[in-house]
Amino acid sequence: MFRAATFGSGQLRRFHTGDNVCMRDRLLKVLKKVTTEPLNIGDEDSLFESGLLDSFALPDLVSGLEEEFSFKVPDADLNPRKFDSIARIEAYLSEHAKITG
Repeated sequence: MFRAATFGSGQLRRFHTGDNVCMRDRLLKVLKKVTTEPLNIGDEDSLFESGLLDSFALPDLVSGLEEEFSFKVPDADLNPRKFDSIARIEAYLSEHAKITG
């Protein structure tokens, strides 16, 4: 994945930032599809307590993650606590999904 940076000359350059940024970008893309609110929260903030997600949105989030990252979340893992924050979702994906470009 590449991240863009603008320099004083106005020239835009792209830098390779690794799989974690790619995963994060893809995760944020899924979250933006599921919620209609801006994602103005910290990585550790609760997506549920902030009102960005509710129990009805959890299946949509999980389906979006499964589609984006080409893996299946087992029924035993359908627990809001596992998907409560951006950081928790990133940790879950790192452990369970095959992350590719």
